Amino acid sequence: MKTVAKILAGVVAIVVVLVIVIAVQPSEFHVARTVSVAAPAPVVFAQVNDFHKWSAWSPWAKMDPGMKQAYEGAPSGTGAVYTWAGNHDVGEGRMTITESRPSDLVRIKLEFFKPFAGVSTAEFTFTPDGQQTLVAWSMTGRTTFVTKAVHLFLNVDKMIGDSFESGLARIKSLAEAEARS
Repeated sequence: MKTVAKILAGVVAIVVVLVIVIAVQPSEFHVARTVSVAAPAPVVFAQVNDFHKWSAWSPWAKMDPGMKQAYEGAPSGTGAVYTWAGNHDVGEGRMTITESRPSDLVRIKLEFFKPFAGVSTAEFTFTPDGQQTLVAWSMTGRTTFVTKAVHLFLNVDKMIGDSFESGLARIKSLAEAEARS
């Protein structure tokens, strides 16, 4: 009986420590990547400000070519809405451009419905740098107890960051090709 009590006390201690470690994790996450593009800011901005153009560069579009997509609201810029429903890799959600400043900023409210519910903010900034435009893509969101636990075991920065790098590389290619033509 003493052995069972010791094992039980040990398990309880491990669970308590794990709960404390999870609870003290940051209450927000932030992922960001940048790329320098040999194209003027308006050319690069146009790739992001219009959801209809995203299928050409979005890394998630390639993960599920059969994904259902719909557009609502404004055709581009503030008020434009994009919804999607796809396989487990892309899930289901909605993006709404909440702020659009030409050649400067696109801010998006990102609502995830499946496989996990959550709300995040994505931002694209465009900074002229000589003949280049520095493009930064970031995402910030609040973390719940469950997402804090997941973040202990999955490197969210790498998972999302790798997709951001892929998307930015494709934006770079498209914008540079357009700027040359």
